[in-house]
Amino acid sequence: MRTRTYKRVYVWELPVRIFHWVNVLCLTTLAITGFIIADPPALMSSAEASESYWFGTVRFIHFAAAYIFFFNMILRVYWAFVGNRFASWKAYFPRDKKMWRNLWHVLRVDILLQNEKNPDIQNISVGHNTMAALSYLALFVIALVQVFTGFGLYSSMSGWWLADLFAWVVPFMGGDFIVRTIHHAATWLFILFTLIHVYLVFYHDWLEGRGEVSSMFGGYKFVSKERMSKKVPNRTNVKPPVIEPEPETTH
Repeated sequence: MRTRTYKRVYVWELPVRIFHWVNVLCLTTLAITGFIIADPPALMSSAEASESYWFGTVRFIHFAAAYIFFFNMILRVYWAFVGNRFASWKAYFPRDKKMWRNLWHVLRVDILLQNEKNPDIQNISVGHNTMAALSYLALFVIALVQVFTGFGLYSSMSGWWLADLFAWVVPFMGGDFIVRTIHHAATWLFILFTLIHVYLVFYHDWLEGRGEVSSMFGGYKFVSKERMSKKVPNRTNVKPPVIEPEPETTH
């Protein structure tokens, strides 16, 4: 059985991990409350209406989560310019032949489930692979659609200047109905992405055993020394000390 030496590498910085989990909470909250707002269930109660105004609470939670999601997005864009190379905006655009080769590798192995005759350890990405990077880029565009359509719908009842900045969206897109439809459809795209994302994270964690899941909690991944033959640069001012490698057995 072949043995490899692994090195613990600090990949996901604390702000990236915070952004990720805040996003998870916001999107879950927005989806649940959004579906209730889109099709509110009948309230069968003999209580006074003023004592049963739960729908107003649902709307408040939806709007509050929307604001958190929006500012969280802005902070992530900022970190794309000041974070390490794995968080950088450059990691989300295929800029060279190596990244395009990685895209083809992911298509063949992850999606088409083809076996490699001569596996190359260099094809295993330390951060996001090219396919993941492009999918996150698409997700960012969908998030922008959600922000514009959501705040556009909210602007008519909001008393704050931020939502009023999106008042032009509804008339520009042809009315409430089309804007609500796009907002609703984009929610399903988020749900579809989440299902695929969770599956692939656990799939790679099982297949490669490099700490794919735990890295979004602690920030570290375990990378083979062969993969590290080309040094992985990082910021010295944000990178914690790297623990000395220990031999491990692959399966």
